[in-house]
Amino acid sequence: MTLVAGVDSSTQSCKVVIKDAATGALVRSGRATHPDGTEVDPRHWWTALTEALLQAGGLDDVAAVAVGGQQHGMVALDADGAVVRDALLWNDTRSAAAAADLVVELGQGDPVAGAAAWAEAIGSVPVASFTVTKLRWLRDHEPERAARVAAVALPHDWLTWRLAGFGPVSEGGIPDLTALTTDRSDASGTGYWSPTTDDYRPDLLRLAFGRDLVLPRVVGPAEAARTVERPGGPLVIGAGAGDNAAAALGLGMAVGDVAVSIGTSGVVSAISPHPTTDASGMVTGFADATGAFLPLACTLNASRVLDVTARLLGVDHAGLSSLALSAPAGADGLVMVPYLEGERTPNRPDATGALHGMRLANTTPAHLARAAVEGMLCALADGLDALREQGVPVDRVRLIGGGARSEAVQAIAPAVLGIDVLVPEPGEYVADGAARQAAWVLARSVDASAPVPAWQAEGEVLRRATPTPEVRARYASVRELTAPRPGA
Repeated sequence: MTLVAGVDSSTQSCKVVIKDAATGALVRSGRATHPDGTEVDPRHWWTALTEALLQAGGLDDVAAVAVGGQQHGMVALDADGAVVRDALLWNDTRSAAAAADLVVELGQGDPVAGAAAWAEAIGSVPVASFTVTKLRWLRDHEPERAARVAAVALPHDWLTWRLAGFGPVSEGGIPDLTALTTDRSDASGTGYWSPTTDDYRPDLLRLAFGRDLVLPRVVGPAEAARTVERPGGPLVIGAGAGDNAAAALGLGMAVGDVAVSIGTSGVVSAISPHPTTDASGMVTGFADATGAFLPLACTLNASRVLDVTARLLGVDHAGLSSLALSAPAGADGLVMVPYLEGERTPNRPDATGALHGMRLANTTPAHLARAAVEGMLCALADGLDALREQGVPVDRVRLIGGGARSEAVQAIAPAVLGIDVLVPEPGEYVADGAARQAAWVLARSVDASAPVPAWQAEGEVLRRATPTPEVRARYASVRELTAPRPGA
């Protein structure tokens, strides 16, 4: 049996799966936690990966590995390969003003023209999540640190680099910045790489940071990033992927498939044969992990909306689900706008959450639980509508992520989204996708035209939709009250 490994280095934890390369059957696994927060020393990711690999039995008998990781995070390195400062993660909104400045600057003073220019250049309009905005923030707010930066990488780039034996000498690595690699999917979330042309845009990097930096080499979907020679045989390291693209690969998504993922963030992503350019900023035009495209809408607020509401009501998640299902659709007019950490889609970095329509009759635990679930899902439904408006085919929707395990979420999602929903068996879809990529890289080493391995999909439950447009309409009527648009 030939074994491959997939890694999911997410915001909250690191998961490792080791699978049979031929069938995708799980052989063993491991997991370790990450520190909380919106800025993290990347060394914690390495420690967690080491621990998770140890739990999973190590890589000695594994032929190939690939890393899926949280997107956008800024890992700034000096000339010796040392981390210059804690990485700013995707959910760190301190660079919101920098994002607005970059849009205006590319539009030569006109934010509308700037948004259109960014969408044409990279398929997306920068928001605080994007790496390019974090580089501008670093340049303006920490100039001494900025002066030390020689290279910038993403979380999965940095972990792939470390797995290949690189890094600071002080940590036992080889400080070769030119050995940094990334892939199309993660590069497309930086703000200085175009999924349409498959090229970096150094002019946009210079606009943000003021000078050039060493950037990771973009590795093709089934190309090896590095091969590490070992006494027991070589270890092939795949290109890896951003977490959403890795999940799509793990799910075996094709054109017309949409994944609604409810994790720390909420993501509505789809496979498209064509790139998208949405000047409104609602849809980000990313690449996928196979050579196609992955337009998506991402919300900052997803499963933590459920966490907070459960804590507020003094119940666990099962209790929250039971309460939500005991209240009527629409929660008798109680609406939660769940912008608890600002919001990315729509771009409201300074927004706060709000409850609207409170009355004596609907201020009960059940109504609040229902409003929390519906509010979170309405935000994701807005993302689904935005994909359709970009001409992205929406034929089949899968509900995934930790938040999707809630019975209330599964029951209410089809009504709010307005479409039947498939709920796959719970799984580590990002890690599974990374492992599938590793198996694909191995297959291509033998046959240059080998397709993505056809692993057996897990079972899925179909949840039928009885749409509740009045819930969406009521939510739409109040969401714009939460905060002005940036620059308004």
